[in-house]
Amino acid sequence: MSKKIAIRDAYGEALKELGAKNKNVVVLDADVSSSSKSSLFGAQYPDRFFNVGIAEANMVAMAAGMSTSGKIPFVNTFAAFIVLRGADPVRSLIAYEKLNVKLAGAYAGLSDSYDGASHHSIMDIAFMRALPNMTVVSVADAVETKKAVQIIAEYNGPVYLRLSRAEVPTIFDDSYKFELGKGVQLTEGNDVTIIATGYMVQKSLEAAEQLKEKGINAQVVNIHTIKPIDKELIIKCAKKTGAVITIEEHSIYGGLGSVVAEVLIKECPVPMEIIGVQDTFAETGAYELLLNKYGLCTENIINTVQKIIKRKL
Repeated sequence: MSKKIAIRDAYGEALKELGAKNKNVVVLDADVSSSSKSSLFGAQYPDRFFNVGIAEANMVAMAAGMSTSGKIPFVNTFAAFIVLRGADPVRSLIAYEKLNVKLAGAYAGLSDSYDGASHHSIMDIAFMRALPNMTVVSVADAVETKKAVQIIAEYNGPVYLRLSRAEVPTIFDDSYKFELGKGVQLTEGNDVTIIATGYMVQKSLEAAEQLKEKGINAQVVNIHTIKPIDKELIIKCAKKTGAVITIEEHSIYGGLGSVVAEVLIKECPVPMEIIGVQDTFAETGAYELLLNKYGLCTENIINTVQKIIKRKL
């Protein structure tokens, strides 16, 4: 198995590297910099780092103001709190005015596992993708995280960057090219397309390997940019395999599965299944145990693939 690296650690390093390259980058944090790893930037560039305390809405509003003076703010807190506590200025200031602010949502999905439902973030994609002008990115490993930070900083406009707390296996190497709005096909297959985002990309690759042993060839696609979605790739894959499964560390409502369904129902209707957290709050516990409980695991991907292939016949 490839080396596991925490996405939050990769993000902190990328932010520090970005600070050296671009003097306009400023970083704000809501008193969780040791968790978000924005502390790495703060230690290196204290004059461009602002710990605003537990005041998420104020932090977002401050970032909005900074962006109007030519700064490129990276706003940091847990994903749940950017959405739940920062929602008003995120909507009314950042998205509405199309400001050049980057919102980094740490500990996304169920990765803040032991803090329970109050800290789990399984509705953030739905909220962010519903906002006009907002770009939504969900990274799969440490390499993709570092590449994404650089590209997001160059992009002029609001971006939500979804970051896991978890240590995840490395999928990509330094030659990997990250392009906003473009998905990445990782495996070839004619039987089914598995479209994943975040940590679920790794789970999908593991499932594809096991499916091979059962004589099923699965095409795995990494959708790191959920908005704007790569419609062309989704349609191409659906036409090729005739069946699509999506999997995400998010509610089944409003996330990756929903946007893929919106594309397919209009352009290429095929049998489809959405794997995600059902209409429930998740419990507290060990991360992998939670993923298994809510169906975000290799075994459930395999079972769902076998089920959907029967629908093709």
